[in-house]
Amino acid sequence: MLGGSSLVAILAVVLSIILGGILIALTDERVSETASYFFSRPTDMLVAAWEAASGAYIALFQGAVFNPRADSLALMFRPLTETLTVATPLILAGLGVAIAFRAGLFNIGAQGQIILGATFAGWVGFTWHLPFGLHLLLVVLAGFIGGALWGFVPGILKARTGAHEVIVTIMMNYIAIYLVGYLLSTPAFQNPGSSNPISPRLDDSALLPQILGPQFRLHLGFLVAIAATYGVWWILNRSTVGFELRAVGANPFASRTAGISVTKGYVVVMVLAGGLAGLAGVAQVAGTERVLTGGIAASFGFDAITVALLGRSHPWGVFFAGVLFGAFRAGGVQMQTVTGTPIDIVLVVQSLIVLFIAAPPLVKAIFRIDQKKKAKTPRRDNKGRKAEAAGGAA
Repeated sequence: MLGGSSLVAILAVVLSIILGGILIALTDERVSETASYFFSRPTDMLVAAWEAASGAYIALFQGAVFNPRADSLALMFRPLTETLTVATPLILAGLGVAIAFRAGLFNIGAQGQIILGATFAGWVGFTWHLPFGLHLLLVVLAGFIGGALWGFVPGILKARTGAHEVIVTIMMNYIAIYLVGYLLSTPAFQNPGSSNPISPRLDDSALLPQILGPQFRLHLGFLVAIAATYGVWWILNRSTVGFELRAVGANPFASRTAGISVTKGYVVVMVLAGGLAGLAGVAQVAGTERVLTGGIAASFGFDAITVALLGRSHPWGVFFAGVLFGAFRAGGVQMQTVTGTPIDIVLVVQSLIVLFIAAPPLVKAIFRIDQKKKAKTPRRDNKGRKAEAAGGAA
């Protein structure tokens, strides 16, 4: 049976999709036309509204999961592989945000950590020329170190000076954005013979292999995301370090009294969070893009915050939330192409999810969850309690 927090998260997604469908219907031209004679033939507008919303979501599904109109079976399942490809950096960065949440820290710096991870990994990928296995291993390690380094700075500042991690990580994001922009204008990073801010292509030995063949973009990074999800789950629930991190997040004062080093916990968790986000950068630069650009992180770092919130900061919850948001991103293009629905509606649905996740009482009130629970609980008056007490005494 679903727990309260999981149920609220699912209902928040359902409610957001419903409201998104209403918004799609309200902005549809056919609905606007039929609304002019609603009172004479109301069914016309209702049918038009249903066709607009359902058509958009069907196109979204076909672009994100399965397209029965494709010419071959492989192409039918291609949308699902695109969803998993887009979900990979969301999952990894979301894990970085979630593990910081569990330790009581609000990591807003996943965007910068992705950029630094991609920068370190990209540099190793196009400057070092090594055999396949060794080269790829060093690229992954470099990406983790780059993100961990960018997480270490706010972690140590929080531990030593009490600097608020939200402010520090936001500033670190801007530093990372302008730093990679500067590096891509230097001879060490810029592609020779090009005036565009883009790096040379990574060596083939530094690329994450495509696990389903060259016709699909899905790469080994998705399996890394699965392994990272299990690893974070194990750390949080089966290791001493994870227990200490959760204790620090629950009550740092009690943890300090119990002999747990709170300052060490802050540094460790931010290093882990940054390293996970750095792996998201590896997935981007060595898996999807294969070159380093100024927009290598896209908006994955900020979307990761939403993914972590939707996943309730639980590793497997973050995993499935990342897949859901990957489906929104992958299917949004198909939705806009087929139905003309602006892709911005996906951002609206994501924003609504954040709104409802941040306000669980609102979701419970809309679906009358508390009232249902109260109805199942029998009431006992004072006489009943006295009779029960007398029976127990006898």
